[in-house]
Amino acid sequence: MLAFMFPGQGSQHPGMGRPWADHASWSVVHEASEVLGRDLAHLLLDADAEELVATANAQLATYVTSLVVLDALRCAGVAPAACAGHSLGEYSALTAAGALSFTDGLRLVQARGEAMAAAAGARPGTMAAVIGLDDDAVVEACRQVGGDVWVANLNAPGQVVVSGAEESVAALHKTAKALGARRILALPVAGAFHTSYMAPAGEALAAALARATLRPPRVPVVANVDATVHREGREWADVLLAQLCHPVRWRQSVARLVADGATTLVEVGAGKVLSGMARRIVPDSGSVSVSTPEEVERLADAATPTSPRPPTSPEGEHLHMAERLVVSPAAGVFSPAERWRENLAGSRVEVGEVLGTVGTEEIRSRFAGVVMGIIAHDGEQLVASQPIAWLRTA
Repeated sequence: MLAFMFPGQGSQHPGMGRPWADHASWSVVHEASEVLGRDLAHLLLDADAEELVATANAQLATYVTSLVVLDALRCAGVAPAACAGHSLGEYSALTAAGALSFTDGLRLVQARGEAMAAAAGARPGTMAAVIGLDDDAVVEACRQVGGDVWVANLNAPGQVVVSGAEESVAALHKTAKALGARRILALPVAGAFHTSYMAPAGEALAAALARATLRPPRVPVVANVDATVHREGREWADVLLAQLCHPVRWRQSVARLVADGATTLVEVGAGKVLSGMARRIVPDSGSVSVSTPEEVERLADAATPTSPRPPTSPEGEHLHMAERLVVSPAAGVFSPAERWRENLAGSRVEVGEVLGTVGTEEIRSRFAGVVMGIIAHDGEQLVASQPIAWLRTA
């Protein structure tokens, strides 16, 4: 049972997209650039560390890289039984689970990054990882400093991230060392994330969430703010808002994935931080990182897909004698025809009728019948032969 884990801000690095530049899944970058009207390929190929540390750039670069790898995994037939994401990675997890469309996810991540950057500009701060102390000892170190510094990420046994004012985080170095910390590492971020310093970002993010559609996830997604599975789409808006100013309970989230049956934890996107932490959180579970085409191939060879797509043909998909699936003719972003935007189950469709488009290609039904359901979501990133609609032809 595979669970996908998606990295957050801090995993970005120069050239993070280079292994994918000649891969078919690089089309995700072009599509994302069109949606947002900016050159995202530059961020993934040419941006230096200074440009990538900027909050808005870091979040978009990390999110889009995860979607590129996710697309390649889907094309290879590898699907998760559950998902979780570290901070920003929760948006990737919700996209992977079908709760967020490709376009809504992009626009939310852009709005989140810009709102957090504005909050950080108004009230500067920083973050640091404390290595070698347990959670309670780090809380005590923050208390002893007495300034604006708080626990922000409960990452793994002996690894806790603190966040707050630069001077307070600097003071915590000495205090944590006195309590037995082995190292304190500065993180490449541009703000005091997951603290009250981010409260001003809440209004802009709430407005962006109000414009997005959050659906029930197709597979369980563990929220990092409370290590709980939330099954209703409407719950996730509150969860994503709470995440801004509350600690990431990553250790508890990974433990929940394993408790719910995950046997292999797959880090999807840039870096290898989450898979490394997973080995410390649950040493008996398998964990791998997938950030290159070669790693996708190795995982596909080793794994049995959790939700394999049924065999398809150019004529559509045979389910039973009287049922058919209309499938996507290509990879790209799905946009339903105006008639089908309300998912008119029970309506009649005729041969040749356009159900929508994938990229620039029309999706025409090869069958006449009654629509039992539109399976794909508006704005969803599809792969070729992915089901679009379920028809009953008799």
